[in-house]
Amino acid sequence: MENSFLTSLILFLPVAGALFLLLVPGDKKQVIKYIGFGFTIITFILSIYLYYQFDVSKGGFQFVDKASWISNLDISYFVGVDGLALILVLLTTFITPIALVSSWSSINEKVKEFTFFVLVLEAGMIGVFVSLDLFLFYVFWEAMLIPMYFIIGIWGGKRRIYASVKFFIYTMAGSLLMLVAIIWLGVYAGSTPTGFTTDITKLYQIAPDMAMNIQLWMFAAFAISFSIKVPLFPFHTWLPDAHVEAPTAGSVILAGVLLKMGTYGLIRFNLPLFPDATLYFAPWFATLSVIGIIYGALVAMVQTDMKKLVAYSSVAHMGFIVLGIFAGTVEAMQGAIIQMVNHGLSTGALFLMVGYIYERTHTREIADYGGIAKVVPVYATLLLIVSLSSIGVPGLNGFIGEFLILLGSFKSPIYNNWIFSIIAASGVIFAAVYLLWMYQRVCLEKIRHANLESLKDLDTREFALLIPLILFIVWIGIYPSTFLRITEVFSRDTVNTFLQNIVK
Repeated sequence: MENSFLTSLILFLPVAGALFLLLVPGDKKQVIKYIGFGFTIITFILSIYLYYQFDVSKGGFQFVDKASWISNLDISYFVGVDGLALILVLLTTFITPIALVSSWSSINEKVKEFTFFVLVLEAGMIGVFVSLDLFLFYVFWEAMLIPMYFIIGIWGGKRRIYASVKFFIYTMAGSLLMLVAIIWLGVYAGSTPTGFTTDITKLYQIAPDMAMNIQLWMFAAFAISFSIKVPLFPFHTWLPDAHVEAPTAGSVILAGVLLKMGTYGLIRFNLPLFPDATLYFAPWFATLSVIGIIYGALVAMVQTDMKKLVAYSSVAHMGFIVLGIFAGTVEAMQGAIIQMVNHGLSTGALFLMVGYIYERTHTREIADYGGIAKVVPVYATLLLIVSLSSIGVPGLNGFIGEFLILLGSFKSPIYNNWIFSIIAASGVIFAAVYLLWMYQRVCLEKIRHANLESLKDLDTREFALLIPLILFIVWIGIYPSTFLRITEVFSRDTVNTFLQNIVK
């Protein structure tokens, strides 16, 4: 296939950068930073080229690269992209260089190791999104844990060891369930003329015909693993700890990309492989989603730490995405996918801005601030835009995703109950409460401490990192079709196939 190597090139370029760093002396910190940034930017440029080469009018996978790995088990190195994978690869390669440069002044110890782990993490994340073989997917899913564990555990806050271990154990526990289900799927395929395989394209053909009791168990194994990663209520308890203790770059990547792996897995595997089980569990997932939306918002309201507030807002926003995934309508699926991107941009930017102010004051307590808009007007203006985006104000990106999700779930043939949409919509009001309350306490009112009067506004590097995020926040809000058209064919085909399979 033409340019079939392009997917592999994007996947392994960060690995090449990480290996190249091993040859550079550890004391050359600036050189290491520029090398790491250079490799992430080249990876982003290649993903842009992939986007322009991608045919949005076609369904199925493009830029497929396949090589036999364990031939007698039909396990292959098998990668490729469709609309869903493409938009998440673009998000990953866009967020990673921003996260890396955000640590330019804050990470001064073990810079070589930090940059190495960020590059390896980027490769792991891309690998998850482009893998078309379940065994390969699992390898990348697990491999991605290691660099994130070290990023939190070495460069994190005071309770970094606790947070990193909790993150690792939670995700690993869910992953083992998924491994059992992958093996079970392969064995099931072995009982058909297809034979044992972990090729997702082959499993799509045979898995929907499985007996209902088998589907229920396999769905549960995959779904628990993905729900922990989302994280969906009540599997969310690792997230606030990980966010609060992670360095700014870790929080940006965690919110921007890592959480999307859970929702990606639900869309890529649960819906097409286990349609009958999806139909059975959908109302339960809708219920957990709206609980997560309300719970996350209410807990965010009472937070005194800015970073923890943003972390709990992620629980609420990811609940919206899961609600859209299980609605069984094209609108809700489109909304869920674009909201994955929106959350990555808006929450990533919020963590970036919390990190900026923390570097200056060494406190994240909301009560320690007040009136800083007078001292740092550029910072305050951009923080307001990003906060309004996260709330879902029309004209900014958050509104588009939430509107499509609420519209699609309101007319869902799966839930057949508009109450989910009504309750979820109240989450938008709660988001306005906790984010505008935070903004008021931090940027408006009176300056509470004299040392805040000497705060410096955003420097050139910080401003330059935020502008691309703000650009896409406004772009998606005003002209979302640029991005929605990437996933339109995928969303329509996925939903239609799902509905056809449950009618069989």
